[in-house]
Amino acid sequence: MGYKVAVVGATGNVGREMLNVLAEREFPADEVIALASRRSLGKEVSFGDSVLKCRDLETYDFSQTDLCLMSAGSSVSKEWSPKIGAQGCVVIDNSSCWRYDVDVPLIVPEVNADAVAGFTKKNIIANPNCSTAQLVVALKPLHDVAGIKRVVVSTYQSVSGAGKDAMDELWAQTKGKFVPGQEVEPTKFPKEIAFNCIPHIDVFMEDGYTKEEWKMMVETKKIIDKKIKLTATCVRVPVFVGHSEAVNIEFERPITVEEAREILRTSPGIMVVDKREPGGYVTPCEAAGEYATYVSRIREDATVENGLALWIVSDNLLKGAALNTVQIAETLINRGLLKDRAAA
Repeated sequence: MGYKVAVVGATGNVGREMLNVLAEREFPADEVIALASRRSLGKEVSFGDSVLKCRDLETYDFSQTDLCLMSAGSSVSKEWSPKIGAQGCVVIDNSSCWRYDVDVPLIVPEVNADAVAGFTKKNIIANPNCSTAQLVVALKPLHDVAGIKRVVVSTYQSVSGAGKDAMDELWAQTKGKFVPGQEVEPTKFPKEIAFNCIPHIDVFMEDGYTKEEWKMMVETKKIIDKKIKLTATCVRVPVFVGHSEAVNIEFERPITVEEAREILRTSPGIMVVDKREPGGYVTPCEAAGEYATYVSRIREDATVENGLALWIVSDNLLKGAALNTVQIAETLINRGLLKDRAAA
């Protein structure tokens, strides 16, 4: 006997991926329920070889549901996650709503699985920002060995991180470049995204950083070590799926390229592809649809003491969202932290 799992936001990019990952990983669920807003009532979504019809979130009773995988945005999560948690169902939230709450663990299982036990305070666990998730998977094993002082990150983030409408806009604008009369003005992004790069993700803050950049700073500290200093520049690029990051790291203790490569090669969730030749690295096209976080271009940064540079690529809909969420659920089960109602 297994668990009863609800996926909220089942019709969105990440919600659909959550259903795919649950099926692919053969998650021990007796029943999976697709939930969405009332306007999506009855809409069909795929789950393995079967099809699920969406139910209405507002009328669903969570009292006999074990897990809720929430991917419906911050406003929905702010309203519904506490209500769901109060009914005894554990919420794993993919929005930014609960990440900075001191009573809600922010989890990447390869990095800080032990912290998951803190979920009992609110019955809510937070999933980090997509760009943070892949970053900390690579940073943590290096930090454990040499101690990270400072990180400088430049991201190259795909449009799928902004949702289906953003992907549609990239497609339409790209097509409009070649088909007269089909030019498309920006609506989802502040500037044209086709054949362009936009150094602006989320809202601007008073200090000039965007909230996306702020998220990476704060979340890395919460997940790994509050002493780590991090600065980021987050850029939206015309890629459909897959976030890339150019990362510069300054360590407290010496670490060679060879040591770093071997540490990363033996760390969970990471694939090292680092050949110093044309094509000897991973790009977002190759990472799309894959579970791993890929690390390439490992090299010394001679401008600082104990410095390394890396290139990190991952599927933002998977490790950055759906996969990490399901891995958190698996961690709860593997550690005996989730009561199996069916077996009780």
